[in-house]
Order: sequence, then C-alpha cells, then structure tokens
Amino acid sequence: MSHVTAHYGKSLEECRKETGLSKEILEEFKHFWSDDFEIVHRPFGCTLICMSNKFALLQDDARMHHINMNDYVKGFPEGDVLADKLVQMIHKCEKEYDDIKDDCDRVVKVAACFRADAKKEGIAPEVAMIEAVMEQY
Repeated sequence: MSHVTAHYGKSLEECRKETGLSKEILEEFKHFWSDDFEIVHRPFGCTLICMSNKFALLQDDARMHHINMNDYVKGFPEGDVLADKLVQMIHKCEKEYDDIKDDCDRVVKVAACFRADAKKEGIAPEVAMIEAVMEQY
C-alpha cells in the first residue's frame, strides 16, 4: 500500500493547482494515513478526483473504474494480494455514500471511509513507509 500511495501522490501538486487546494491542506495530505488528518474538506475531494483521473481510475461519473483500479494496484509490490481487497473496500464505501450528488463531497466521504476500513483491515501503510518509497516515484 505504501507504493500505491507514493505513486498516486505524485500527481498531487499538479492537481492542487488545478483545483485550488490550499497549501495547508496539501501539506496535510502527506499525513493522509495518520489518525490526526481529518478528511473533511471539499477541495480535497476535488483534488482526489483530479489525481484519480490522471491515472484513469475513475469513470465519467467520478466513481471508481474497477478494472483500471485493479490493474493499477497490481502494478506495485504485493499488488496481486492487495488489488481485489482494495477495489472491494472502495466500492463498499462508494455505495455507502452514493446518495451524495456533489462529486467532490462524495469523494471526501469515500476517502475517509476507505481509510478507516484499511486501518481496520491492517493494510494502511505507516507514514514512514510511504516516505521511504517516495523517491522511487
């Protein structure tokens, strides 16, 4: 999961500019997996949509493209083990918040739900592990 997070995060600065995400929230993104980071800001959801689109991970309705997400995750170490679980977890969270019409608001809720579930499942990476692999991407 550290590799997936580090690679995904490389589009953050470009998307921050496109979505107007503040530098403060950008700085907080580095702590996405930390319990102290609150996933509540609508612009953060817009930025996640932008980042996901850079890797073709969303459909036109700003919901996960299951095949592309599965293939994306499989491209990383331990990806074969992680891909199906990750897709299932995100899909569960998307269904939970499907009634939210605003894409950015919905994605913020889905991201918070996914992080909580990943922590419960024991697949959330440690921040130090993400930092250790950042240079590879």
